[in-house]
Amino acid sequence: MNHIKTDILIIGGGPAAMVAAATALEHYPQKQITLVKKDQVALVPCGIPYIFGTTLGSSEKDAMSCGGAVAEKIGIVVDEITAVDIAAKTATARAHDFVFEKLIFATGSIPFVHETLRPALALQNVFTIDKDKAAIDRVVAALEGRARVIVVGTGFIGVEIAEQLRSAHKEVTLIGGRHLLAGSFDADMAQEAEKIMQDLGVHLAMGQHASEVLSEGTLATGVRLCDGSVIEGDAIILATGYQPNTALAAQAGLKLARYGGIWVDEYMRTRNKDIFAIGDCCGRRDFITRDPSKVMLASTSAAEARVAAMSLYGLKHLKGFNGTIAIFSTMIGSRAFGCAGVTEAQAKAQGIEYVSGYFEGMNRHPTTIPGASKQSVKLIALRSSGQIIGGQVIGDREAGEIINIIGLAIEAELTAHHLVSLQVATQPLLTAAPTAYPIVKAAQKILLQR
Repeated sequence: MNHIKTDILIIGGGPAAMVAAATALEHYPQKQITLVKKDQVALVPCGIPYIFGTTLGSSEKDAMSCGGAVAEKIGIVVDEITAVDIAAKTATARAHDFVFEKLIFATGSIPFVHETLRPALALQNVFTIDKDKAAIDRVVAALEGRARVIVVGTGFIGVEIAEQLRSAHKEVTLIGGRHLLAGSFDADMAQEAEKIMQDLGVHLAMGQHASEVLSEGTLATGVRLCDGSVIEGDAIILATGYQPNTALAAQAGLKLARYGGIWVDEYMRTRNKDIFAIGDCCGRRDFITRDPSKVMLASTSAAEARVAAMSLYGLKHLKGFNGTIAIFSTMIGSRAFGCAGVTEAQAKAQGIEYVSGYFEGMNRHPTTIPGASKQSVKLIALRSSGQIIGGQVIGDREAGEIINIIGLAIEAELTAHHLVSLQVATQPLLTAAPTAYPIVKAAQKILLQR
């Protein structure tokens, strides 16, 4: 057993752990930092769907780098921690034990499968999307020679995997809820995504859920839907979400929040001020509603990591982490889809009095510029104040940055009045016209309604 004494111990090898290590190094260069990760090679989580198609094509192209300068200045140990003693400030791994001053849990998340479908995980051709290289390599290898793949789950992971499998010439059926990306987009915005998927040749079974996985022996043969119909397939991927990986924290006696994440305050501290939790393993609150949140994002994890690492030895800034903004973007076919904050459907469910503004224009000016395409923006605001609480964007690749502007507007508590006077750099080859900038025009629609 190797014995290691360290000032700051970080458990995990994902984006949150890496950002925490880099930030701690910047703020406390005199401290010894040790990062313990289970696998030698960690994958970029958001890149995993693209391993299944022609975009990346292999897990080797999705490897995440810790950054040379950071890796040289911290201790990186490849091992699995099996126990933490909070009172003694020790941690035990399979081949190492550690003594620490400060501890950061960054243990990430694991696939969630509803109890009705869990028995199917014992079948040879039923898979989840774990966030480690060996597991993904096994799925990729198992899909070789299997022509018909059923993907259960119409969130971002399910949609992206279905599209990538189709690019690899698989026959793909996607099973899900009311419409694609229902947790992030309203139906009027999602219909374009559905049309693109159908044009790509992906079969959609919407408004359904998988009630049962059918099998013969050790192999799945298809999925029975809630209406009784059956879809046959050679392999099934359950892309049904993730849950916090908190078994180690629970064993150590840390308090868990709703949905199973580690309870933390706004500075990412647990009840023990020397123990922090960041990333998918921690409990989260929605930025708008303050309700517990299931949203898991690398960008959110990175923000939490910076807040935690800056606060390890004292609170340097009074502003902590004020909640999770559900901000996502993806590519479906050649179109970019972005969303932030609440949808109209969510606002209604929460009893929020809101107004929305929608504008569709072109992403270049003049519109005769080669490559110009439609660009749509929807904004959602509080009726009383005009404060922006949500937004959705569809367009070319620049939509990914437009949604980031909307995300900043939500976090900064800007109103439609602020956005109407938004000053932006516009250029014919890069942006929409200054006379019809989509965020501004959508904000104007909100003011007209109010």
